[in-house]
Amino acid sequence: MEYQVIYSRRRTLALEIGAKGLLVRAPYGTEASAVERFVEAHRGWIEKHLAVRNRRAAEQKEIPPLTREELTALAEEAARILPARVAHYAAQIGVSYGRITVRSQRTKWGSCSAKGNLNFNCLLLLAPPQVLDCIVVHELCHRKEMNHSPRFYREVYRVYPAYDQWNRWLKENGFRLLARLPQKEPE
Repeated sequence: MEYQVIYSRRRTLALEIGAKGLLVRAPYGTEASAVERFVEAHRGWIEKHLAVRNRRAAEQKEIPPLTREELTALAEEAARILPARVAHYAAQIGVSYGRITVRSQRTKWGSCSAKGNLNFNCLLLLAPPQVLDCIVVHELCHRKEMNHSPRFYREVYRVYPAYDQWNRWLKENGFRLLARLPQKEPE
């Protein structure tokens, strides 16, 4: 089984299935034989997730991308809708926030800066509205906890009890939304 190893100042071995295949993250000093044993011990998990990745890649090829005009219209619609959703949930959470920015990103659905600026992916508008609310609540809760600690998730569930359901929907279907992004033009 082919894989790439990335060494860093971590404490444990970890596996990651990316667009380019299997990645093993390892602490500095980990011997190659230990990495091989780790990969072999997790062969079932790896094969299952590689199969899912390959199935999704094949399905993505069948999904037509948005035109630049459609993507612009979607971003404008998101910029119109998001401020009201953010204001609604910010009041429930009891937090303030800075700028709201809408982007078309390939890797993130939302983010919250230390200054309270919020970024959201316009592709969220292609999902059920509950998914958008799920991400808005997640990012606003970072105004109280800039981490993913148990306290952070207690606040998320207090405000949005259906968080797990809609977060799971996004994990299972998000690749279909991302497939709608126009292909990058060669430089």
